[in-house]
Order: sequence, then structure tokens, then C-alpha cells
Amino acid sequence: MASLQRGVAGRSVRLAPTAGAIVGFLVLVELTSGILQGYYTPLLTDIARFLGIHDADVNWFEAAQLMVSALVVPVLAKLGDMVGHRKILLISTALTAAASWGVAFAPNFWLFLAAWALQGFYVVWLPLEVALIFSRSHKQPDGAAVTRRAAGILVAGLEFGVIAGALAGGFIGGAFPDKLWLTLMIPAIAVTLCFFVILFGVPESENRTGGRIDMVGLTMLSTGLLLITAGLTFMRINGPGTWWAWAAVVLGILSLVPFTRHELGHKDPLVDIRLLRQPSMWPVQLTAFLFGVSVLGAQAPLSTFARTDPAEVGYGLGVSSGLVSILIGVYVLGLLVGALLYPVVTKWTTPRLTLMGAALLVAVGYLLFLPFHDSMAQVLTNMAIAGIGSGALVAALPSAAAAAAPLTQTGMATGLTNATKTLGGAFASCVFGIALAGQALGSLTPGAGSTAAPIEGYMLVWTICGVTALVAAVALYFVPKLAFGPTLPLD
Repeated sequence: MASLQRGVAGRSVRLAPTAGAIVGFLVLVELTSGILQGYYTPLLTDIARFLGIHDADVNWFEAAQLMVSALVVPVLAKLGDMVGHRKILLISTALTAAASWGVAFAPNFWLFLAAWALQGFYVVWLPLEVALIFSRSHKQPDGAAVTRRAAGILVAGLEFGVIAGALAGGFIGGAFPDKLWLTLMIPAIAVTLCFFVILFGVPESENRTGGRIDMVGLTMLSTGLLLITAGLTFMRINGPGTWWAWAAVVLGILSLVPFTRHELGHKDPLVDIRLLRQPSMWPVQLTAFLFGVSVLGAQAPLSTFARTDPAEVGYGLGVSSGLVSILIGVYVLGLLVGALLYPVVTKWTTPRLTLMGAALLVAVGYLLFLPFHDSMAQVLTNMAIAGIGSGALVAALPSAAAAAAPLTQTGMATGLTNATKTLGGAFASCVFGIALAGQALGSLTPGAGSTAAPIEGYMLVWTICGVTALVAAVALYFVPKLAFGPTLPLD
């Protein structure tokens, strides 16, 4: 292996050629991840009409996929530390490809929902990639900064993929309005090609811990998450006044107490609770959870709001799928800018202050929706502001977790940021589904037979997104001032 290139004082440390090649191939993987995340969004209304479901029911696609992701990401990230991050990256890509083909050809709502949910395996890609890079850069004098720069490049590839995917989805969907199956084949082809990129272009990580998966802990965690999600689902179906739905949620939350005790007593836990207690780690994981509310849970509401016809119900933008793709493109362009600015801004301040500033930008962007949502220009401005903050957080959270974790636990730490982010998005999707159905506010959807969601529901969505981002900024205040830098011990 080529020797690592080390910078002198005052100069930035560059990735070794081998690591640089890894980043190049992994950018292609994140490009595919971006296609998955952006391609379907302008098509959600078309998918809803094809399946004959209410706009609010689109949120259950997101909720099901995010919950699957929340369940599998901790396991896959742990397996990455144990047997190799590349090996698990290959397995998760193969499963995602199979699910993507299922989405393209699913004949009914339930099969579509199942295939869409199983696509959630892609969520583990970014943390595994960051762990791969960190395993090759940690010996450098500023390995944490190297990882931040690499994460910024990966997220830039991700967001470019989202833009390309959204534009392609809107264009192809408009070109073949009566052949939805043909339109939905494009992401499946992209993921299939991605598998071979990893197979032939990405080497395995150097550090492996071995061991066995904590199956008891996995069962306990899965049970708790499923109880919580089931309760939220029944609230959506039967209304928030259903007492036994609340009981399921409370029981699920309480079941996490024995799970925590079990993990503390296990010599090789699924989730290292002691690591999560560290002041440089718990605010990062809490921020990831709160950030997931907006970056994942709010995608479907934003799309359906833009497609809602104001002439029919008095609000919305009434735009086509093509214009929705442009709207998404501006938002993701903000994500791209934020991801690229993150490692630059940390040179002027600290990673901690940069994270706090990013969270505040997300809060401002979504809270601006409350007074300003009547025109395309207003919505574009709001989404651009939120996008810059969101892009910085997407790049920052996994690299911050990797820098704060021991070398043998980077996969688990980075995986947890995506797991908690995904869990926040899953809960938000359930809550937003209730709000957009009008049940949370006791309001009715406008117009007899209309499938549009009530404006009060959208207001609640934007408020929740803004407030959770503010809470995240406060939580990050408690991170040690010099966290995630070269002075933080890595092993």
C-alpha cells in the first residue's frame, strides 16, 4: 500500500492515493443512494393515484422504509465492524437492488409497501463508507479532519444524485405517464450497477473485531420499536383518541429500559450504551434523531403540498411533477452547498459550533414556512435555507461520531447516527400521516371526495420540523468545545 501523505504544520492532510481511490468509487455508491432518495419524490402523487390511496397514506411508505432501516442499520453496522465493512456494503446493496426491482413491478399497495420498506437497507451505506475511510486515515495526524473532508465529498455525491434523480424522475414520469413500471425501473438498474462498482472497486477495511451479534439485545430492541410503530399506526387508522394505541407506544418505550440494562451487562453489546453516554456522543445521536424528523419525515408532505391545487382547496402550489423536481433540486442544491461548506467552516470555527449553526439554519428554514408558503419563490427560499443546514448535518454527523468513537467501534458509532436519524424520520412520518389526515386537529379534508390534506396538517409538520431543529442546536451546546478534533482520543 502506498505510504500515507502527511501534511506539515499549517497545511491540510491529504488522503493517501489508495484512500483517494476508495473515495472515488464510494462517490458512485452515494450517487446511487441519491438517485434512490430523489427519483421517487416527484412521482409520489402519481404513485398514490396508481395505487388508489389518499395523499396522507403516502407517508406510510416512508414510515415503513424508515422503520426497516432503523431495525437493520445497527445490526449491519455492527456486522461491518465484526466481519468487514465492504462485505456488509455488498450484502446491503444486493438486498436494496432486489427491493428496487420489486417496487418497479409490484401490482398492488401491499406488495409495493413491502418492497419499498425493504429498500431501506441502503441507509447503512454512508456509515459503512465513513468507517471504511476512517480505518485508512486514522493513523494520520489529523485523521478526523481527513474523514470530515471525505464525508463532505461523499455527501456531495449523494446530493448530486438526489438532484439528478429528482430531475430524471420528473422528466421520465412526465414522458411516460401511462407506464409507471417503466419509470420505476431506472433506480433498480442503478442499484444493480452499484453492486458491481463495490465488488470490483472497493477494498475491505483493515480493522475487524470478530465476535457474535447480540441476538437477545436485537430481539428486545426490535420488539420495542415495533410496539411503538404499531401504536402510531393504529392512531393513524383509528384516531389519536385510541387508548390501546397509546398503550402500545408506552409499552414500547418502557421496553427500552430492560434493553438498556441488558446492553450494559453484555460483553459485546449490539449498542454500546457506555459509549452513547459520553458527552461527545449523546448530543450527536440526539441531533441525528431530531434531524431525521425534517430531512426524512418531511419529504412526502413537501411533495404533496407542492402538487396540491390551490384552485380546489385554497392552498398549495398546484405544480406538475416536473416543477416538483425543480423544487427538490433547489433544496438538494442547498444540501450540496452545506455538505461542501462544512469542512471549510470547521477550519474557521470548530466542528461543534458548525453543527449548532447548521441546526439553526434548518430551524429557520422550516419555521419560515409558517408565514411564507403561498408562492414558489417563498417555498424555494425556505427550502434553500433549510437545505444548507441539512447538508452540513448529513456530512457532519457520521464523521463526528467516527471521531468520538474507539477505532474498533466506528461502524457502530456511524451506523447509530443513521439509525437514530432514520428512527426520527420513521416517527415523524407516522405523526405527519396522522396530521395530514386531519385527525390530529379534528379537521376534515377539504371538499367531498378530495384527497388533499388539510392546511392545518402542513402547518403542524413545519412547526415540528422547526422546533426539533432548535432542540438539536441546544443539545449540541453541551458537546465539549474541542470535540471531534485531533485532540480527542480515538482509541
